[in-house]
Amino acid sequence: MDSEFQDLVAPHLPALQLHCYRMLGSYHDAEDALQDTLLRAWRGLPGYQHRAPLRHWLMRIATTTCLKAIERRGRTPAATVEITWLEPYPDALIDQLTDPDADPAAIVGNRESVALAFIAALQLLPGSQRAVLILRDVLSWPAADVAALLDTTVPAVNSALQRARVTVTNGAATPRPLDDRDKVVLDAFLHAWHTCDIPALAALLRDDASLTMPPEAIEITGRDAVAAFFATVPANGRLDTIPLLVTAGNGHHAVAAYLPDPTGTCRGYGIMLLTTHAGSITTITGFPSPTLFPVFDLPASPQATLRYNQ
Repeated sequence: MDSEFQDLVAPHLPALQLHCYRMLGSYHDAEDALQDTLLRAWRGLPGYQHRAPLRHWLMRIATTTCLKAIERRGRTPAATVEITWLEPYPDALIDQLTDPDADPAAIVGNRESVALAFIAALQLLPGSQRAVLILRDVLSWPAADVAALLDTTVPAVNSALQRARVTVTNGAATPRPLDDRDKVVLDAFLHAWHTCDIPALAALLRDDASLTMPPEAIEITGRDAVAAFFATVPANGRLDTIPLLVTAGNGHHAVAAYLPDPTGTCRGYGIMLLTTHAGSITTITGFPSPTLFPVFDLPASPQATLRYNQ
């Protein structure tokens, strides 16, 4: 791909990547799909007739690329705990979207369209329904344009949209913008963690709080069970040996965890996204993947920037 093509598509890359992420639910899969999209666009550029805006043309290619990736995955998961490929998406990348025409849903303050629960609920949809819902409800495409892209009819698009809305509504609670209460909970969580105060950590959890850790298909539910996990499993309960750094993803507060190696040097281990309601933590989603640290622009070792809220 030559520099002229790269300059041509550069303004559209943030929106294209986020679109691929919504479709695929994984940052790394979205990045692969984006590169495939750009290659296909570069090869097809001589045939681009300017009958539609460039961004629209690129979105068409990105959508079909993602649909092929979804087909390769095979069976659609029946529950969010089965979504082994789920990954978070950095808020810093969402902040790069400044053109409301490119991605109107990501610009608004509450960012419902990138909330982790919404992304997970999307993965429960068949590929075509997923594309219809994202293109219609998130990107505000006309039904006729979606029908043309998917080689179907407007009534079929409208029917698919209604079915998709039911699944997503049942699978994802409506998020809200973060406020000062969420910051208080985050700071209290950091303090309880770094002082290894399990009772204080447990007090921050709602009675029905849950902990999931993709790609493991497990879910720990209930305040006592989640607290017991943290009291016994990470570093045998020595949470004070696992430094946390604050970050943000999918419109949620998040923390990056660093585990000490045999030499005592802490290395990136994983990221936890926290969702809260009425001053309590409702869900913790852990992603034990060091490969996410450069994605979130996190240091390999926390020593220089460690934040202890004690």
